[in-house]
Amino acid sequence: MMAVIVIPVFDEATTIERVVAGARAHGPVLVVDDGSRDDSGAVAARAGAEVLRHPRRLGKAQALLTGIAAARRRGASLVVTLDGDGQHDPEAIPALLAAARRAGRAVIVGNRLDGPGALPAPRRNAIRVASFFTSWTSGQPVQDSQSGFRVYPLALFDEVRTHRGGFVLETEILLAAAAHGWSVEEVSVAARPRAGERSRFRPLRDGVAIGAFLAVRVAERWAREARALAAEVLAVFGADRLATRHAAILEAASPYSDSPARWSAAFGAAAARRAGLRLAVIWRGARARGTLAAAAATLAAPLILPLMSLQALAGDWLPDVVTPLVNAVYGPAALDEGDGRLRADVTPGALAGRQ
Repeated sequence: MMAVIVIPVFDEATTIERVVAGARAHGPVLVVDDGSRDDSGAVAARAGAEVLRHPRRLGKAQALLTGIAAARRRGASLVVTLDGDGQHDPEAIPALLAAARRAGRAVIVGNRLDGPGALPAPRRNAIRVASFFTSWTSGQPVQDSQSGFRVYPLALFDEVRTHRGGFVLETEILLAAAAHGWSVEEVSVAARPRAGERSRFRPLRDGVAIGAFLAVRVAERWAREARALAAEVLAVFGADRLATRHAAILEAASPYSDSPARWSAAFGAAAARRAGLRLAVIWRGARARGTLAAAAATLAAPLILPLMSLQALAGDWLPDVVTPLVNAVYGPAALDEGDGRLRADVTPGALAGRQ
């Protein structure tokens, strides 16, 4: 399975040479110069990369799509993507490629939260929140949904069509892949500081764009949950279920027909037991789908998101009270419920099939 390494760059002349040199040890490198104002493209070419250039800045999403299309034309079956600012270690490329070749129909994500090193607290907390809602809406557990260090099988893009620009694209791909039956697998990679002066990710504009995209998906998922719950409640009163339930309750009470008091007590106990069993089924289904954790996360968002913004603005001036809250509500353990498999299918038929 031939792999091509795609690196989008914008004004990364100070770092791209080292990134290209490290990546070339693991495969051919395509650098997409997204209208840089410096000599990023020329530096990358001298380091041995093939360089494609946008005449003006089109954004990270279009740079990635340009590189993916070029990799396809060169006969690749896998595309490795990493940033040109030095925050992704090219030495991890073999581990990601090995995971991709084992997994088959999977997007491989380099997980910076479980590898060596540490991201700044505001950035880590933002990733936790975004990854929680990405996981719940897609049904694919993922801890670092914002990592651009990935391996995509080219076959994925035969099935998935993307529409979003900027940094939203990478979140959109994960949700679209899951919707088409692709899995998402993670490999721990180092969390390295940027070698360049500043990140191209702008928290206000790009963070709000990702948040808005996810908010729509979360609302859609809650709508499905509400429809499924309503269908379950209405199904309890269906004629067939009513007849079966009443027959079972009457059978349980029949040995006590010699005494009206004892019969009434047995009838009530049998009815309560069946109601409890039905509630337990609904409860287990909700836990397995992460509904209870998602309810807590959704209700907490209006409090935690402003605190995260304050944390980012205050820096080290204030004690970090946000991280414990984020870890408790949005950490990886929050969705680790039921049988350990996060379920996104909330159709009434799927629920009935699990009962």
